[in-house]
Order: sequence, then structure tokens, then C-alpha cells
Amino acid sequence: MTKLSDTQLVILSAAAQRDDRNALPLPGSLRGGAAAKVAGALISRGLIAETVTESQTKADPALNRFWRNDEDGRATLLQITEAGLAAIGIETEDTGSTPTDATQTPANNAAPDAAGSTIPAPKARTAREGTKQALLIEMLRAENGATIAEIVEATGWQPHTVRGAMAGGLKKRLGLAITSDKVEGRGRVYKLTN
Repeated sequence: MTKLSDTQLVILSAAAQRDDRNALPLPGSLRGGAAAKVAGALISRGLIAETVTESQTKADPALNRFWRNDEDGRATLLQITEAGLAAIGIETEDTGSTPTDATQTPANNAAPDAAGSTIPAPKARTAREGTKQALLIEMLRAENGATIAEIVEATGWQPHTVRGAMAGGLKKRLGLAITSDKVEGRGRVYKLTN
């Protein structure tokens, strides 16, 4: 598994939960040089990529929706890549579909955002066997379910990454329903209901 800082895990987990895979907005504590350093590290490792849109919307640090504007004034998004999804244990059905070239423009199946620019639609997701996401699903399908602590021990993830994987990877991407109940002696136990 790729070694990531807590900040990098938070950024990637949040991006995985968004329909447009945008890594923005970054956590509120990241501003200026710190934001550029963290984003630069994720870009250089291929975990996020710059995607140029056709929008002429000015990058606005207050809204934190677009990363920057290119030399032609087009707004640039930071989007999680397949490698970024894999780094947090979310496998995709179609590998290589995330842009890795900063000049790549949105595909025909794109949807307009609030500013009128187009953003690529996400690909359908499924869990591959042998991945941490598949292990998570298996644990949640067990008769007794699983606690966050049990999942952390089995996957090596941080608790916030487990929650992000359940909310983004399983609920939002795969459409799985997860319930939780407080069980005496175990704490909160999570289960898949379908």
C-alpha cells in the first residue's frame, strides 16, 4: 500500500466521494504554499491530475473549486486518478480512465457544473477480489458485521479512511446500503443490508 500522510488520505478520500472526482476543496487548514506543496506531491506521485476544463471561470481561493487557470484562462481541476483511488483501496472497473495529462479535456459524457464548465462523468465502480475494498465488503457482509476498529486492524487504514471508504466507495460509488447498530460489548457495528 502507498504510504500517505493523514492530510493526503483526507484529500484522496474526499475526492473519491465526489461525483466529479475533484480533490477540491482542500481541507481548510491548507492555504497558499502548504496547499501547493501537498497538491504538488500528490500530482508528482500520479495520485491526482490536473484536468483543464473549457470554463473561463477564474480560480478563486475562497470558493476553492478550481485549482488554477492555464495560460489561456481556462480553469483547471485537480481530480483523483485511478492510482489515487487504488492508494486508498477503491478499485475501479475500468482502469486508466482518469485523465493523467493536464491538456486532456472532458469527454462527451460530461455534465456541466455550476459555473457552466463540463466535468467528466465518473465511471461505474465494482470491487475487485483481493483488494482492501473487497475485504471491507466481506467484513460488512458477515453475520456479525464489523466495527471500525476491526476494519482498521484488518486493512491497516486509519479510521477516517474506513469511514470515507464506506461513505464514498461503498455507498456512493457501488450503491451499497450500510446500517449500523450499537452492540453491547462491541460498540457500533456496521453491516451491509443488500
